[in-house]
Amino acid sequence: MITFKILSVGKNKEEWLETAINLYKDRLKGTATFTFIWAKNDQQLEAFALKEKFLIALDPQGPMLTSEGFAHFLEKQWMEQGATLTFVIGGAEGLPSSIREKAPLLSLSKMTFTHQMARLILVEQIYRALEILKGSGYHK
Repeated sequence: MITFKILSVGKNKEEWLETAINLYKDRLKGTATFTFIWAKNDQQLEAFALKEKFLIALDPQGPMLTSEGFAHFLEKQWMEQGATLTFVIGGAEGLPSSIREKAPLLSLSKMTFTHQMARLILVEQIYRALEILKGSGYHK
C-alpha cells in the first residue's frame, strides 16, 4: 500500500472541498492512504517539510506532466523512495526557498490555485495516476 502525506498551510475552510477530497480518498481505500498535515504558517510548514525523508514540492516553476507522466513519476518515486511520498503545498506567497532547494519541483498548472484547491486537484490526480497504473479507463 502506498502512503501519501500532504503538507500545506491552512485548513480546508469549505465543506464541499473536504467532501470532494474524501470521495477520492474513499475510492483509494485498500490501495493508498492519505495523511494531511496543516501548518499554521510558512515557518511551521518549513519545519514539517524539512523533517521528511522525501518531498515533492508543488511549485509553478516545476515541470508540468501529463496524467500518464505523473502516473509513471509516482510509480518511479514509490519504487525508489519506499511507501510514503510527501507532497508540500505552499501558502499565498508560495514555498519557502529552503523547501524549493530540497525537493524536486512539480507544477499542477501555470495557473494559480488556492492551497485548498491545489489539495483537491492533487488528490484527484493521484487517484487518476493510480487508475492509469492499474489500467482502468477512468482517465479517458
